[in-house]
Amino acid sequence: MSTEKIKKTAFKEEIIIPENVELNMEGSLMIVKGPQGSNERRLSDPKIKIKKEDNKLILTSMRYTKKEKRILKTIKSHLNNLIKGVINQYIYTLKICSGHFPMNVSVSNNKVIIKNFFAEKIPREAKILPNVEVKINGDIITVKSVDLELAGQTASNIEQACRITNRDRRIFMDGIYITSKAEK
Repeated sequence: MSTEKIKKTAFKEEIIIPENVELNMEGSLMIVKGPQGSNERRLSDPKIKIKKEDNKLILTSMRYTKKEKRILKTIKSHLNNLIKGVINQYIYTLKICSGHFPMNVSVSNNKVIIKNFFAEKIPREAKILPNVEVKINGDIITVKSVDLELAGQTASNIEQACRITNRDRRIFMDGIYITSKAEK
């Protein structure tokens, strides 16, 4: 029995760009425009080459190792998220739960202001990131954006602003909680 080494060639992945989406590459900056808006992100790694051909993006790695494969798949996921976001916005839904004291939640400037949380005198604030739209309808808060990471971080900021410490969470369940995430 002879032991021959198996040669592994370059690793390739393809992303098909939909017809109603325009993708431009300026060096490592990817600019994606679609019906819902535009998105941009800087994606660069010296081991990964990105080429645009017709309506496809081709990602190649010259080495075939686990590390390069991981990096390539991560870049592919980021690009897919950029493309999906400009077609359909990412939407997070949060619910205002107040059992002990009624909370007043409002949006002003780039902040969500939470008043009367556990009868606190100083209102709590959560930062709204740029290009994110926040609407309050009764006890439901809707967070929308074409960027998945900005929408998720804004929803998390709102949830973390009402974090409770040093109390029994089974009894004191007041707060604002994420009820549905984007793409779930």
